[in-house]
Amino acid sequence: MVELRESAAEAVSQTPAKKKRSFRKWRGLLYITPWLIGFFVFQFGPLLASFGYSFTNYNMMSAPKFVGLKNYIQLFTADPEFVKSLTATLTYACISVPAKLIFALFVAYILNFKLKGVNFYRTVYYMPSILGGSIAISALWKLLFMKEGIINGLLSAINIGPVDWLGTPGTAMIVICLLQVWQFGSSMVLFLAALKQIPAELYEAAEIDGGSKVKQFFKITLPMITPIVFFNLVMQSINAFQDFTAAFIITNGGPLKSTYLIGMKLYDEGFRNFKMGYACAISWVLFAIILLFTLLVFRSSDAWVYYEDGGDF
Repeated sequence: MVELRESAAEAVSQTPAKKKRSFRKWRGLLYITPWLIGFFVFQFGPLLASFGYSFTNYNMMSAPKFVGLKNYIQLFTADPEFVKSLTATLTYACISVPAKLIFALFVAYILNFKLKGVNFYRTVYYMPSILGGSIAISALWKLLFMKEGIINGLLSAINIGPVDWLGTPGTAMIVICLLQVWQFGSSMVLFLAALKQIPAELYEAAEIDGGSKVKQFFKITLPMITPIVFFNLVMQSINAFQDFTAAFIITNGGPLKSTYLIGMKLYDEGFRNFKMGYACAISWVLFAIILLFTLLVFRSSDAWVYYEDGGDF
């Protein structure tokens, strides 16, 4: 009898605690409800819808008609523009991403020294990342590289003839790549944070052994920041594959479709030709390309990414 009373008393004492834990659980769920609604309504829902539309002939004016794999077959067999846009996008990514990471690391390495006013310079160098993706900056970039622009004006001051930056396929690609490289601030901040985490004892030991600054960079600095190199490589490559504004505003895909990025192809098919089903198929092909590239980078990371604890990413 006494044991029954003790059990009942214990159960009564635990009930408020259980209710409190349950309330906390549901309160946490309540806090993330706005995000869940936004995710399912504005991201997951449209994602599923675009996948379904990719198998249809849909012009946004009439009901979609199911066509199976026709859109995907046409992309790879009967659409030379898609091949050109894919080639231009790969070229753009292969030039802009490595150049951006190298330049960001170079600036971060300099800003890691104890210089007078270094905090001001860090802020200034980060500003392009905030402004660089805007339409206004792209329009300004176009003005800089026009035949009568500031760049050719500076070249003429040193007796160099004007260059048709936007009218030649090779130079036009370089111009839009330079805009991407100019937005190096976010990568620079990550590199700077990684550089500050490298133990000073490693450099001291290298100096005692007679290691030069160049050897210290390639034997200590670079291996120690490879996780950040890996992260920046993945993120910046994804951004480059999806880029649209620079090519649209500066070159409009020209000349000769040399800067006709896949983002422009998707836009033209969906919002100019009103082939929304076809545009959805392009978007899913782009998603597959980005996914494949990311998986390849992850797969290769074991060979070149160093983690201090010896663990995997």
